[in-house]
Amino acid sequence: MSLPKQKAKELISSPYAWLVLGLLTLIYISSFVDRQIIAVLAPSIQDALSLSNFQVGILYGTAFSFIYALCGIPMGRLADIYSRKLMIIAGLVVWSLMTIVSGFATSLTFLIVARFFVGISQSALSPAVYSLLSDYFKPEQRGTVFSIYAAGIFLGIGISFLVGGSIAQAYDWRTSLISVGAPGLLIAVVAWVVIKEFPRGITESPKNKRYDTEQSFGDVVRYIIRKKTVRYHFLGFSFMAFTGYTILGFVGKVLTDIHGAGSLIPQYGWFMMATGLSVMASGKAADWLAQKFEASYRFVPGVVAALACLPFYYFGLFAESAMVALILIGLANIISSSYNGIAAAILQYLVKPNMRALASGLYLFVISVVGFGIGPPLTGWLMDTIFTGDYGTAKALMTVFSFCGVLATIFFWLAMQHYTQDEEIE
Repeated sequence: MSLPKQKAKELISSPYAWLVLGLLTLIYISSFVDRQIIAVLAPSIQDALSLSNFQVGILYGTAFSFIYALCGIPMGRLADIYSRKLMIIAGLVVWSLMTIVSGFATSLTFLIVARFFVGISQSALSPAVYSLLSDYFKPEQRGTVFSIYAAGIFLGIGISFLVGGSIAQAYDWRTSLISVGAPGLLIAVVAWVVIKEFPRGITESPKNKRYDTEQSFGDVVRYIIRKKTVRYHFLGFSFMAFTGYTILGFVGKVLTDIHGAGSLIPQYGWFMMATGLSVMASGKAADWLAQKFEASYRFVPGVVAALACLPFYYFGLFAESAMVALILIGLANIISSSYNGIAAAILQYLVKPNMRALASGLYLFVISVVGFGIGPPLTGWLMDTIFTGDYGTAKALMTVFSFCGVLATIFFWLAMQHYTQDEEIE
């Protein structure tokens, strides 16, 4: 049940709203710890259950990404209709329990089923959160707010490397899974007490509140994707996700195959933690640019993320020293992944309040399929068939990153050209 409108208006952008943002970010961190931990523990799980490399790839990628992508769209629609608070907390409980249960797995099938449920439950989170935060904060703060939330991605991945990996080394992979899953249940209790459902569209001007709450699913989808800015947004940020998921999947291969320095892989977690800071800075910059110049300039940090990373990737991938490679690739990732908050924030300006969760679900579907589902396999194919030799891995990655950076920039520029006519007036 939503708070009364007058009470909700008093809490917009209040200290309470920032407290809820912090709690939602903590939940997002939990989701990425539980999502990424399988990759961190993969060698131990592989040995314990006698899995092939292909089976490990299915477990980490396919078993999660496609169910996550497919469920994100209907979950977004549900979040536009039903309680966002309930969806967030229910999802948190399910994926935490499934991560704990995974610690007792005795077969690949057991783990894959658990990963399916992790994917389904996590698909309910961000569409509901994006919609809820749009009501908790003033429109001009969304870039900053969404980027703070998005920083949870990299904090979660960093923690999975540093904490989950350390627990596995001290004990075993089963203890690690149980340990990283358990805190989510405690967080769920706190979230149930703290988070309040707000009336939808409460931060909008009266003019923008005239929307049809009875539109069909198909009508809403068509309304969203017929906007050119939205389509260019999806394309541009999909190529950015292509880069992000690919470097995450192959940075270990660079350090191991080129430099024989697999022991440095866990240290990459520190750069993932630092990426959270760049995400927040990018969101703040997007808000400032929109206020200083014009609203379409919210895409500029995306252009910076697409192009400024390329020199760092080049010199890092072709470095002769493993430590230099780690540092430069890590810095490149800090830049190239800084777009994560603004991508979700921009969408909120382009659709009506009762469409925000579904629009977010569509966005997550596209970047999951393109970035997670296509990026690493396609890049791996390039490594196997086109680019070989001592620096074949580096050549394949640099080729992919260059194409993605240029194409993303082109689509961001096109999105900016249509932004004014597609924006929903606040």
